[in-house]
Amino acid sequence: MSNQKIVAICGLAGSGKSEVSDQFIKAGYEYLRFGQITLDEVKKRGLEPNEENERPIRERFRKKHGMAAFAILNMSKIDEILNRGGNVLADGLYSWSEYKELKDKYGEQLIVVAVYAAPEIRYTRLADRRSRYKDDLKMKYRSFSRDEAKSRDYAEIENIEKAGPIAMANYTIINEGGLEELEKQVEEVLVRINKN
Repeated sequence: MSNQKIVAICGLAGSGKSEVSDQFIKAGYEYLRFGQITLDEVKKRGLEPNEENERPIRERFRKKHGMAAFAILNMSKIDEILNRGGNVLADGLYSWSEYKELKDKYGEQLIVVAVYAAPEIRYTRLADRRSRYKDDLKMKYRSFSRDEAKSRDYAEIENIEKAGPIAMANYTIINEGGLEELEKQVEEVLVRINKN
């Protein structure tokens, strides 16, 4: 079995997945954003990237490919990175079906890291992004109002089985403090992953 790893980051919006991903990238992991497929389709249709426009597209992908759609649609990109000898950082593992699909194919190479923060903390962060990341052309740090964020939480938990990968994570990072505290936790996870 290959020593290369696929680290999949999961968590609800505003939990800190992007910050955690950034640390894995600094450690040499190649970045793959699962949800980029949705954003690419939104842009292709000339729509504004927002929750109202993205949700039906995500749901259409899942209707066509099943609940494991984003795992299936990203597997060729994962394989390409692994074939080059790289480690993969998969940002945005969402559904239980995606988790099972990846686990079936990659087995112990798949490591899931859940990032958690309480709802009110996440909603405050998400609203604050509007001013902090206004020049974010890749839309890595998207903003949501409190109502949009809550609606997205409910939809992701009820419609796309998002709680499953969080519950089955190999590691869980509680991100309710500052950036320095988060970075320390990620460093500890990286050390543990690299030992295996």
